[in-house]
Amino acid sequence: MAKVNIKIEGIPFEVEAGMTILDAAKSCGFEIPSLCAFNGGECSKGSCRVCLVEATGARGLVASCVYPVSEGMEITISSPKATAARRSSVELLLSNHNKNCQQCDKNGKCELLHVAKITGARDDMYQGEQTPTTLDKLTPSIVRDTSKCILCGRCVARCKNAHGMGILGFEKRGFNTIVAPAENRSFANSPCILCGQCVSVCPTGALMEVSEIDKVDAAMKAGKYVVVQTAPAVRAALGEEFDMPIGTLVTGKMVAALKRLGFKKVFDTNFAADLTIMEEATELLGRIANGGKLPMITSCSPGWVNYAEYNYGDLLPHLSSCKSPHEMFGAILKSYYCEKNGIDPKDMFVVSIMPCTAKKSEKARPELSVNGLPDVDAVLTTRELGKLIKRSGIHFAKLPDAEFDNDIVGDYTGAGVIFGTTGGVMEAALRTAAFKLTGKELEKAELSAVRGFEGIKEAAYDLGGTTVKVAVAHGMKNAKVLLDQIREGKSEYHFIEIMGCPGGCIAGGGQPYVRPCFLPNEDADILDTYKAKRAAALYREDESKALRASHKNPQIIALYDQYLGEPNSHKAHELLHTAYTAREQFK
Repeated sequence: MAKVNIKIEGIPFEVEAGMTILDAAKSCGFEIPSLCAFNGGECSKGSCRVCLVEATGARGLVASCVYPVSEGMEITISSPKATAARRSSVELLLSNHNKNCQQCDKNGKCELLHVAKITGARDDMYQGEQTPTTLDKLTPSIVRDTSKCILCGRCVARCKNAHGMGILGFEKRGFNTIVAPAENRSFANSPCILCGQCVSVCPTGALMEVSEIDKVDAAMKAGKYVVVQTAPAVRAALGEEFDMPIGTLVTGKMVAALKRLGFKKVFDTNFAADLTIMEEATELLGRIANGGKLPMITSCSPGWVNYAEYNYGDLLPHLSSCKSPHEMFGAILKSYYCEKNGIDPKDMFVVSIMPCTAKKSEKARPELSVNGLPDVDAVLTTRELGKLIKRSGIHFAKLPDAEFDNDIVGDYTGAGVIFGTTGGVMEAALRTAAFKLTGKELEKAELSAVRGFEGIKEAAYDLGGTTVKVAVAHGMKNAKVLLDQIREGKSEYHFIEIMGCPGGCIAGGGQPYVRPCFLPNEDADILDTYKAKRAAALYREDESKALRASHKNPQIIALYDQYLGEPNSHKAHELLHTAYTAREQFK
């Protein structure tokens, strides 16, 4: 890579040619305030004008997020002209911004407040009319509040980059411009998959998850038998809410915190991930043996299921009929567990801690219920759990490790843990499918071919003389490639794993925000490496488990022996399986 010589604040540096001034300054240890620039282009670059600097060869001030360095360039960040211009840019943004900061869920992680502090922005320097506000609270998953939007365009770009979709865009013109679905519709009246990727990149509180903390509080106050389950990806990210390094595994402290919060039982969704594998692997092998619809596609990710129902209704028979793990667990808790413990299912209130905003809408699906009772009653994101813990005055970092409850349900294997990362469901399913076909365990549990963050991964495995071809995709832009192959009759796969969020659940829309400005002790390339660090935490827990295949979980074996009969039995279908319905695209 060619290099150029530049000076920043009079200090000489050698940087890569073609870098923007913003990136070059960052690589040299300088922080230039910015809002619209995020992760290599997920923005409407140059729109916020918060990163203005002086540079030789330029006419006036330049937006450092779009202006490239050149040989001999001298860059001045701290000149009176540049600092005054940046401050004015922030003050103009504040003049059209809802300043209810104390009530805002983004308080403490708001990038607008961060740059306001850095630039010394003064309140109410510019006063006048404000853009009319739209408050969209019609979905169970995401709230959109245009009074807090700064028109950075990050959400617009993330939807396109991750999913190849354009749910959000710039609507209206001039002073009335807002970011919204077409015609300023609600997310509820658009083909949004509610994955929350837009929420994960929003620098303010303009896009947030719908909080269900009050719902959990009400259930506890009413004396309900409130139990909680946690998804595998949560343990690999929750520590970040308490300033722990990214990739810190906090399983024991998470369990201890949940017990102190007053939940009757604290279960691990990994138990139900093992259960899902038993059902899903059996379904796959049945389709292969009996000429069923192939390739079979996983159905654990509600964002992916939403996408399929909107865009590939003709391919819905390819989806596994399995419910997602936390829904399966809810169904088992309100049937098997309640029967064993003499609890009226109407008195049980199941809370799921999830890395995902789409799980909030998933639990509201009427088909995900048994005997009129929803499988899951409330979903909290990883971020919401962090708020609950802080609200309760718990010093998270000092908690002693505690163990999950596992009385008849709750124990799990390493296979359940890796559900939280792309390729994990596939790897877990193959560990069990291999045993079912051959009667032998895999010599090596790790299946490296389906690991990693390539957009599409593929592999073929000889399982007892049966060659099983598989593929893994994450993000709907990648999934579309595989789906179009199926639609065109060109797919050679038997089994496909699809996850809605890029990287899988570890980077779900409900996970802690990854912002370099709030993570001074992380590496400069944290936006490129945080997914791998979270995934590595899950793989470490998988490796630490004595049992690493779902079919070896003794509680799963007992569940089938005592209650379900066998995988894919009539009873299992009543409790653990569902169906999908094509939805009409909004016009």
